[in-house]
Amino acid sequence: MADQLIRATAANGGIRCVGVITTRLTEEARQRHQLSYVATAALGRTMSAGLLLASNMKNPDSRVNLRVKGDGPLGGILVDAGMDGTVRGYVNNPDVELPPNSRGKLDVGQAVGPNGFLYVIRDVGYGYPYSSTVELVSGEIGDDVTHYLGTSEQTPSALVLGVFVGSEGVTASGGLLLQVLPKAARDDALIATLESRLGGLSGFTPLLKQKKTLNAIFETLLGDLDLKILPGVQMLRFHCGCSWDRMLGALKLLGVSELEDMIDKDGGAEATCEFCKEVYNADANDLQRLIDDLAQSSSAR
Repeated sequence: MADQLIRATAANGGIRCVGVITTRLTEEARQRHQLSYVATAALGRTMSAGLLLASNMKNPDSRVNLRVKGDGPLGGILVDAGMDGTVRGYVNNPDVELPPNSRGKLDVGQAVGPNGFLYVIRDVGYGYPYSSTVELVSGEIGDDVTHYLGTSEQTPSALVLGVFVGSEGVTASGGLLLQVLPKAARDDALIATLESRLGGLSGFTPLLKQKKTLNAIFETLLGDLDLKILPGVQMLRFHCGCSWDRMLGALKLLGVSELEDMIDKDGGAEATCEFCKEVYNADANDLQRLIDDLAQSSSAR
């Protein structure tokens, strides 16, 4: 199935539901960053979470940044996701590997570490971005983002995330976000029903491996609760906005003396994008043009 996002409502509009399939983009991230199994699971979960959070924003240019900084060997995770369906991200230590946890699953919690913080920045496309910080609950990503939604946004939420990665790469990845909106937040019976059904899920990736579509998963969970699947399927993809021109712009900020030093010592410059691992090279002529531009700007003042 193609990477995609769909939206739905239930309980007469009292429940908001969003689902994502992120298998291909997570596999692309694994290959680009040469990720270990546990690092793939951690980054894949975080990218799915970022896309789910971004889906609730209004402006098409809106983006969400998630930074997970725990005390585990993974070091940290940074994800940038947009309402336009694009996402990118990386982990600090991509080759970290750990034994499976007591349930036989990839031990994302220990790789990230249970002690630390989740930083969330929402850029709505204008004005100043909104930022929030919450303590990590478990390092498993899903628990931590759910905690953020409950404390910072004060919205009762349930988040299910999963990544299945094996010797053939990522074969299933995605997530599901259920939120109880204010009009239904006091309906204890409804909340209990949702908790029971989510608790009965064997996980999200097993459903994807069984070839279940997002629509079918929604029907299983909410089909008897006035489920309305909203029209339109949004395609998702791993995408980074870096470019050679942007790299030159960053080099220009170093100033004339630093650029001259690069020419003298290295004969040019090389830069690697942390988000996508694209490598950009600038030779001595490129750097000299930057120096000339800086000198011209300075003389025009």
